[in-house]
Amino acid sequence: MRRRTLLVAGLLAVAFVGACPSTGGAEGLSPGAQRGLTFIQTHCSRCHAIGKAGDSPLTIAPPFRTLHTKYPVESLQEALAEGIVTGHPTMPQFQLDPAQINDVIAYLKWLER
Repeated sequence: MRRRTLLVAGLLAVAFVGACPSTGGAEGLSPGAQRGLTFIQTHCSRCHAIGKAGDSPLTIAPPFRTLHTKYPVESLQEALAEGIVTGHPTMPQFQLDPAQINDVIAYLKWLER
């Protein structure tokens, strides 16, 4: 019985990893960047590519790995604190607390490497 339980748990883990958006290999993430990735997977991956490779599920949503080419990701801190509001109805409004902001910025900085 224990062997079967372990097998089922292993299969579920493989299925979960396969269902998660690709992060292009998230090796070397700090604990903060890992928390940022978790937040981004939960709130952003439905529309944005959040890893080092792949296309955004929503064509108009820029891949997060390209954000640093448009402006320094640190400049997002204020927008994340005040609440990101966009001119199109498909993006929800977000307002993060200071710890969440630091975690998301840490992940975005990791994507720059």
